Amino acid sequence: ALAARAGVRGPGVGLMTAADVSAYAHARDGGAEAFVTAGVDVRGWAARPGEGAAGAPDPGTINVVVAVPAALTDAALVNAVATATEAKVQALVESGLDCSGTPTDAVCVVAGSPGPGREAHAFAGPRSLWGARLARAVHRAVRDAVRHETPGPGY
Repeated sequence: ALAARAGVRGPGVGLMTAADVSAYAHARDGGAEAFVTAGVDVRGWAARPGEGAAGAPDPGTINVVVAVPAALTDAALVNAVATATEAKVQALVESGLDCSGTPTDAVCVVAGSPGPGREAHAFAGPRSLWGARLARAVHRAVRDAVRHETPGPGY
């Protein structure tokens, strides 16, 4: 219903959050595109000692949607999520944020479909063709989105 009201048709993915996602950015690299929202008021490290799932976390989220025109195997899609996450963390640390993200971050990878004469790529790690492009696009978009969200020294 939300998509229909926005005039969007066809299959898709929706990311819902209670966080302020007005700080966002888009970046491209060699055909790969990254769309990133950055609500970084609540942030931390993924493996933080002593934390559990008690209570609802305060709103804060970094949503990453990456699109590559190439077809990716299922394994490469998993690899692409890891690559996007690595690039996100690199951008956060380089931006002076002492964190790996927020408690509710999401990553979505959209890839092309295999077809006649079009084989799916088996890898999407940071040193593969599409993984490298994806990583650079995510890195740039996260840096830009965080810069809009968190003004101050170094931004």
